[in-house]
Amino acid sequence: MNHIIIFLLGLSIVIGTLFSALSTFVLPRAVRSQLNRFVFGSLRRIFEVPLSFTSDYPQRDAILAYYAPIGLLLLVPTWYALISVGYALMYLALGFGDFSASFRLSGSSLLTLGIASSDSALINLFMFSEAIIGLILVALLIAYLPTMYSAFSRREQAVTMLEVRAGDPPSAETMLLRFNRIHGLDQLRDYWKNWEIWFSDIEESHSVLPALVFFRSPRSNHSWVTASGAVLDAASITLSAIDIPQEASAMLCIRSGYLALRQVVDYFDISHPLDPHFPETPISVTREEFEVVLNRLAANNLPVKQDHDQAWEDFGGWRVNYDRVLLALCSLTLAPPAPWSSDRAPKPKLPPLIIWKKKFK
Repeated sequence: MNHIIIFLLGLSIVIGTLFSALSTFVLPRAVRSQLNRFVFGSLRRIFEVPLSFTSDYPQRDAILAYYAPIGLLLLVPTWYALISVGYALMYLALGFGDFSASFRLSGSSLLTLGIASSDSALINLFMFSEAIIGLILVALLIAYLPTMYSAFSRREQAVTMLEVRAGDPPSAETMLLRFNRIHGLDQLRDYWKNWEIWFSDIEESHSVLPALVFFRSPRSNHSWVTASGAVLDAASITLSAIDIPQEASAMLCIRSGYLALRQVVDYFDISHPLDPHFPETPISVTREEFEVVLNRLAANNLPVKQDHDQAWEDFGGWRVNYDRVLLALCSLTLAPPAPWSSDRAPKPKLPPLIIWKKKFK
């Protein structure tokens, strides 16, 4: 009876580890892996030690640049270690020898070293299966990295290009002023469509490949999160306060944006309102800040609507859809300073290593 329990324990460890690998490398949908969460969560707590010794953002960014790559590479040895233990327990239950000998056989099989063998046909069958698993995991990692860096490249190209139009750090005000001066506000139509596509790509790639959320931009003052906030705020101000014909593309861009950000924070079990309404659900931007931006836009000859009260209500109605999730992602990724996003994000709080239930406030 004890041998059966030990065998089933080892088998469950192997199956659980394979599920983690499949959900990370193969499955084309967002599936939470508690093992991946534990690895990345534990590593983040280690990174908090050097981060606590510096308040200079470029230095903090330089440290955090290694977080996601190291975490990703740690997954493979973690899976190897668990599979070795799982198979060792199965060899032990099959009567190969004590745990030390069984673990040596398991490691030899997984790494295809050939330093240990068995005369049992059944044990040899398990050895072959373990060797195949080891080779598959390495092959999956090799195939996985180009896919991840391709998605990273698409993301960062748009973030870098945004600096030309929205400044550094990016802001909705700067973006609207430059568009009005250089392109004309009527050209915003195509820009909203491009960012709608970008947000759709983010929703798919950053939930299926969640490590991408923590991959930092090549420049410390760039961030996909603050870029998202600047574009969404620019679209919200355009719809609510700029006296030009309403553009469906701007509305679709906002919807695509907040759905993408919500999908990402849902993967990390970050609480946020499911169906927020303004002003019942407050936003982090104040009326005074909004008025300052409108006055600056009007002073630079943008056609600002006369009814500021209605403009504020409309802006709040758009912003409330992404306000909470935007700030949560700024905290999660320790985004660089930017107006109306990371400048008011709450203090970063490390999530628990294991999540058993998903709750929303």
